[in-house]
Amino acid sequence: MPEELPWLSISVLSALLFTKQVSPVEVTEAYLARVEQLNPILNAYITVMAEPACKDAKRAEAEIAGGQYRGPLHGVPLGIKDLLDVAGVPNTMGSSILRDNVSTADAAAVAKLRQQGAIVMGKQNLHEFAFGITSENPHFGAVRNPWDTERVPGGSSGGTAAAVAAGLCAGGLGSDTGASIRAPAAWCGVVGLKPTYGRVSRAGALPLAWSLDHIGPIARTVADCALLLQAIAGHDPRDEASASDAVPDFSVDLERGVEGLRIGVPREYFFEVIEPETDRLVRAAISVLEGLGATVQEVSLPHVAHAQVAGNVIMSSEAASWHAAWLRERPSDYGADVLARIRGGLLVRAVEYLAAQQMRRLIQQDFAAAFGEVDVVVGPTVPLPAPAIGRTLEVAGPLGVAPRTIANRATVPCNLTGMPAISVPCGFTANGLPVGLQVMTPAFSEALALRVAAAYEAATAWHTMRPPLAAVAA
Repeated sequence: MPEELPWLSISVLSALLFTKQVSPVEVTEAYLARVEQLNPILNAYITVMAEPACKDAKRAEAEIAGGQYRGPLHGVPLGIKDLLDVAGVPNTMGSSILRDNVSTADAAAVAKLRQQGAIVMGKQNLHEFAFGITSENPHFGAVRNPWDTERVPGGSSGGTAAAVAAGLCAGGLGSDTGASIRAPAAWCGVVGLKPTYGRVSRAGALPLAWSLDHIGPIARTVADCALLLQAIAGHDPRDEASASDAVPDFSVDLERGVEGLRIGVPREYFFEVIEPETDRLVRAAISVLEGLGATVQEVSLPHVAHAQVAGNVIMSSEAASWHAAWLRERPSDYGADVLARIRGGLLVRAVEYLAAQQMRRLIQQDFAAAFGEVDVVVGPTVPLPAPAIGRTLEVAGPLGVAPRTIANRATVPCNLTGMPAISVPCGFTANGLPVGLQVMTPAFSEALALRVAAAYEAATAWHTMRPPLAAVAA
């Protein structure tokens, strides 16, 4: 069993921990063994917290043995993207500037996981300052995709997605400003959920763009994402954007299916720039949902074609505002790509920022109108599979574009609207690269997004596949 422990879903693992068939110490040691063997290849972790994790595992073991079971995350090893505070550990945000920035307290979401008895395995690598979609980090090294180590895992939460996919943690927390949970989930063949804006506190999370940032889970199954979201959701007065909406049971409808649900497929934008294999796999996934009893119809989103430009204007402007002092005092400490993107924000005029915010409102209205006709909207998570490391700005592939320029086009609309969206694996290309289906729902309806994703997941076997790298550590 030890060699299989890192591949168990959180749902299954928690049941074994509760019934004492396995111990938190045994589980943590199994994960640490894989981290020791595979992290030199994948570079998924910046900081491995082996000693604290083992100490917490022993505590969890004693608590469970003594009848003090805290819930389904008790004794479960998790990873944390290195922009969320973990007390006593550097919070680098993947940057040279913050390399020695040691946190004095846990971020709100991390504290909630610890309260549930979760074990923090370490801090995971990311695109510098979370401002990129590849996780090619010039300071801590590029994260590698476990399905093909010559390819990027996506970003900016690339370390978390790669670690989950390769069995280096049971699940983890990422952040998403334009794609950064869903894109790496899609490219690494795992599940990633961007909750509604304000659903999860960002207190203790370093920002990229305050009006677009979200914290959310990455895991191997939809049910696992539901468990993680349950633990971290809720109002927090320390986050000015935190919502006071009641937190439902995110797991209650996971087996309800999709019969009778109305699924919308966007007429514009989402399928206009997409590689053929990705298009085929996503449309096949939609057909599966239709075969499960959902009705499928087209919906119109007339302003969504402007989402990527509007999102990039808002993101770069807000990032430039936060980075203003460092841009003046320490420009040489930035990687070239992130420095260029942040400096670009300094060139955005106020009228352009306001125009982007006006477009944001129009896109919100488009989705509101669509949700008057359908229950969910679905489409690709990313319009192409993971590109090669070091070549994401090269014009290539059947679309004849640079991968990095289009990678967030299908995800950023949901950051502008603030609505929840989940990426679930929906197949593999001929080269064995994962593809993700994105399910989008109205604000504060994460349970519905999880329900649809769970129905698709239950009808397919994509989430059970293991990357080739798994055999290396067998």
